[in-house]
Amino acid sequence: MSERGRSYRYVGPVELKAAVRPGDGGRRIGSAADFARWSTERPAAETVEPFTFVVGMDGVLRLAPRRSEHVACAGGDMVLAAGEMSFLREADRWTVSEVSNQSTGYCPDADSWAAVARALDLAELRRPSGFTHEIVFRRCPDCQEHNIVREDDFVCVFCDGELPAEWNVDRTD
Repeated sequence: MSERGRSYRYVGPVELKAAVRPGDGGRRIGSAADFARWSTERPAAETVEPFTFVVGMDGVLRLAPRRSEHVACAGGDMVLAAGEMSFLREADRWTVSEVSNQSTGYCPDADSWAAVARALDLAELRRPSGFTHEIVFRRCPDCQEHNIVREDDFVCVFCDGELPAEWNVDRTD
């Protein structure tokens, strides 16, 4: 883990990563002005639903339309965080109203919030104090499938194997 936090490699379907082309990637949002400019370029219907986001290895937020794949938003690269994010316009500035770590392509742990918070602070976008919807991802040690843990039930939905308490999605040990 670096001083920026854990990094995440893409662990989703290989065909989705293979489809990423040079120049793919979400819009880099380094400031509130970047976001305001980008949001005015979007169709109005698109701005009311969550966006796909990643925090790149440079610590900067990148956004793409919701139906975009996280791996495309990241340009195929590793990330510090990934998920979905919604915005509201409040008075004279933009605010993040909802944010999750929901990305089955990167399966980021809840501790990726620190990278999200830093990226949003850098962009001067108001934010909540943590994920508003937190997903718990685990890889089954028995069948190797990725799982979303629901209601603290750490049992694999594929083979009924026990899932570990700690994040292990991309570990090879």
